Amino acid sequence: MTRSEPTGAGAGAGHRRADQSAAKAGERRSRAAEARRHDEAVPDARDARPATGKPASPAAWRRAARGARVALHQRGWADARWSFLYGRGDTRYAAPVEGDADGVAAAARRMRLETPPPAELRGPFLQPPVWTWEVPLYFWFGGLAAGSSFVAAGCDLAGDRRSARLARAVALAALAPSPPLLVADLGRPLRFFNMLRVFKPRSPMSMGSWCLSAFGGLLAGAVSADLLGRRRAATALGAATAVAGTYLGSYTGVLLAGTAVPVWARSRAFLPPLFICTATANGAAMCRLALTASGGTPEGHPTRAALATVETLAIATELAASTLNERRLGSLARALEDGRAGRLMRAAKWAVRAGLALRAARSARSAAGHLSSALFLLGGLAFRFGWLAAGRASAEDADAVVTASRSGQRLLEPVVRERLVVERRHLDPAG
Repeated sequence: MTRSEPTGAGAGAGHRRADQSAAKAGERRSRAAEARRHDEAVPDARDARPATGKPASPAAWRRAARGARVALHQRGWADARWSFLYGRGDTRYAAPVEGDADGVAAAARRMRLETPPPAELRGPFLQPPVWTWEVPLYFWFGGLAAGSSFVAAGCDLAGDRRSARLARAVALAALAPSPPLLVADLGRPLRFFNMLRVFKPRSPMSMGSWCLSAFGGLLAGAVSADLLGRRRAATALGAATAVAGTYLGSYTGVLLAGTAVPVWARSRAFLPPLFICTATANGAAMCRLALTASGGTPEGHPTRAALATVETLAIATELAASTLNERRLGSLARALEDGRAGRLMRAAKWAVRAGLALRAARSARSAAGHLSSALFLLGGLAFRFGWLAAGRASAEDADAVVTASRSGQRLLEPVVRERLVVERRHLDPAG
């Protein structure tokens, strides 16, 4: 059977489409021909040929004069020695400044602190963070693992070996998603291993990678010792894991505070304590729920009661510190109150308040106590997502960036602050 040829209106429409396609193709060919004629008529004055070798291939070279210096280039690599931002005379990273350096610094301070900002701000001035959902989840799981290691160490000190073993198992289960989440954010597994090639104490990201690896190794060793019945080894490795957990639970706050994002930078005194409080509360809540589900600790068990107290105090401290920080931020707190970040922060606070109300109204032994632990876990997760969303909104707010950059010396390092105070007294003895 052969397909019949289109007739009537269908055939006419097909011919029109074919004519249109042919016309567009002819137009493209004519434009290409015109571009070629223009290139031939106006030759490019630049010579793009390489000096030696072939294009896109390595070329051999030699120094014109032995021992010659290259402008703007250090003879020795000194990136990790120190930074010229934190003092004078204690670094070889910066070249010596010629001219009136004090006068330049004074003029810059006057421009930043005394001159009013322009009426119209044409931002954005900062590139907003590009982190996606993997990063706040990594923060939450890492804090959960750190808090569970604290619980395990406390149970070892109290002599509750069974609860300590279970807390270490909870910590290991919470840590398991952290490396995949971090690799997913970085894009390739090799990038995570590349961060372990250097050890920079002044870099929270470098130290966080090393701490995550050390924490995982110690925790795996402690769990293995539990399985083999090596009580002393498990206790020692558990204590070392808890020590490493103090950094793992707080370095993410340091990582955020070390950026130029206004709401993060101005919260640098609060973010690490906030994150460690949330980690402690979430770890205690998760371990308490795990102990209840395991059935080995009946109602009224001292460990369950102690964990209820720890999670309540830790999350209440986090809520109070968050409120205090938002009040001291002033206008910069808009990033924590508006938009998606505001909704997440309000949800986190109401979850925590509801959990505290249930804990105060009912005994921690009842089902209401278990619900409050679940609410504390959800509140901690919402806090992590809220802080990330607030950073993105704050970086896109031109007013917030200008306010933070012109707000005095609160964002400067202590050494620089002391130096500027001395210089101000020198410039204005009466002040």
